[in-house]
Amino acid sequence: MTQTITAMYDTHPEAVAAQGKLVALGIPAGAIKLISGTQAGTTGTTTKADEGMWGSIKDFFMPEEDRHAYGEGLHRGGTMLSAEVDDAHVHAASDILEEHGSVDLDEREAAWRKEGWNGRATGSTTGTAPVAAAALGEAAMSSGHAATTRDTGLHAAGSSEAVSARGTATGTDYIPVVEERLNVGKRMVDAGRVRVRSYAVEKDVSENVTLHDETVSVDRRVVDRAVTPGDMALFEDKVIEATEMREQAVVSKDARVVGEVGIRKDAAQRVETVTDKVRHTEVEVEDGRGTVSRTGTAGTTTETTPRKPL
Repeated sequence: MTQTITAMYDTHPEAVAAQGKLVALGIPAGAIKLISGTQAGTTGTTTKADEGMWGSIKDFFMPEEDRHAYGEGLHRGGTMLSAEVDDAHVHAASDILEEHGSVDLDEREAAWRKEGWNGRATGSTTGTAPVAAAALGEAAMSSGHAATTRDTGLHAAGSSEAVSARGTATGTDYIPVVEERLNVGKRMVDAGRVRVRSYAVEKDVSENVTLHDETVSVDRRVVDRAVTPGDMALFEDKVIEATEMREQAVVSKDARVVGEVGIRKDAAQRVETVTDKVRHTEVEVEDGRGTVSRTGTAGTTTETTPRKPL
């Protein structure tokens, strides 16, 4: 389903800027129409440009008073923008039109009426054409398929029913049925780290060892005896020496491997249940006979609501 939204701008660049934003939103350029005003100097002066301009908007599917208001705005030099927008983008498109300075028709009409405007667009014709256009506007409003937001200057109409009322086909519109599916993958993540480091530590140790010491002592003694033959060299020089000896502790060290510390990785399998929410769309179709059908990923269900007696 699509809707037609319409806005009026005082200047052409404002309308062009809004058009660019609508295209960026995803609305096809062919679905957007710009109608520029005539820049007429005096309200009430009808020109051929006015008549052509009125002819270009008189078939727009909108209430008669709105059609005359837009026609008067074009006559006064404004620019009219009309776009066919799918339902999903209606609110965003309306915001874009307002952001770029769309005219508030209620305020503008009040100002025009103070200036003497009679409520009919300059260049509009009298007779059957306005009557037929008014009939179309009233039919649209009574059927509930056209809505006009006069406070923002935007006009919206359900295009499917509007096209059928004029007897012109524009193709088939579709609403996609969307379903989210859960995809579970795997990836390696760091779950912790083990590090083995070796370093030297000093400590004091003690060992007992028995050492042997030799000392030299000088002995003196008193004797009284006769000289013997062995004493004949008594008057010669003689030296007696003795060396004292002492044991010292000698320390040496040797290194020996007394143990080993290593790292081993073990692999194991585990099953984890992943829980999440997925979305899907369902389409509800209701006809005038009270039959409601809902279409979704689970299939199509149909239920009938009996009509209430008049």
